[in-house]
Amino acid sequence: MDETVSRTAASAAAPAIEVRDLSIGYGDRIVLHDLNFRIEPGQIVTILGGSGCGKSTLLKHIIGLHAPLKGDILINGRSIVHANEEQKRSIMSEFGVAYQGGALFRSLSLAENIALPMEELTTWSRQEIRKRVSEKLALVHLDGYESYMPSDLSGGMIKRAAFARALALDPKLLFFDEPSAGLDPLTSDMLDNVILEIREKTGATIMMVTHELPSIFRVSDRVIMLSAETKSIVDDGSPAWLRDHGATDYVRSFLSRGGTFLSSTTESGAPDGVPAP
Repeated sequence: MDETVSRTAASAAAPAIEVRDLSIGYGDRIVLHDLNFRIEPGQIVTILGGSGCGKSTLLKHIIGLHAPLKGDILINGRSIVHANEEQKRSIMSEFGVAYQGGALFRSLSLAENIALPMEELTTWSRQEIRKRVSEKLALVHLDGYESYMPSDLSGGMIKRAAFARALALDPKLLFFDEPSAGLDPLTSDMLDNVILEIREKTGATIMMVTHELPSIFRVSDRVIMLSAETKSIVDDGSPAWLRDHGATDYVRSFLSRGGTFLSSTTESGAPDGVPAP
């Protein structure tokens, strides 16, 4: 069996992400230690926790921007920690990242921003690239905006444009860093719809870092809860389960915003995940 076939077979049986005995930090400072979790294909998983608990640091390690202090991170069955540079580039080509501020090139049009990874990493023709750019923009409801510059876009449109660029190479794994940060409630709700549509239409696995409880309850299948105090995972499960049955008062209080996000069984009668009056 050649390497390509072998790798494909291994990926088909592997979780999208597997973290094994992972400890991360900077120099002598340990941010998180002894993390173990798996994310199965097609899940939407949110990394959650208080400020300074290491959410963004964990994300940066998973996407290969930093080397861990110990442990391993497997992407579709392949270690990004122990990969050589060529292997690491191959692994990183399998996922897309949308950063908090969008990270669009301000001197390029929307179409040029999305086309850039296609031009640099594929042999697709110009016609094929134009077609794919239009498809990605349509997927995030930005069809017709190809010629617009980032400065012409609203905050929500920039977020969606970042999603489109993350999708440029048809990855099956997506990372979204604070996708709803700085947006009004209606725009956040639209973005939640887009995230669910992306999963439905592409089958992608999505890992998010966010504090937005309405978005978490709307789109997340699962929450992995981190603690700055223990520097570890303190709970793991569906948002509603953790809110109602979390392992600690801290977890339950965090997911209910101190009791303002009530379960469907509370006396207030508020629907599941809806703020109490």
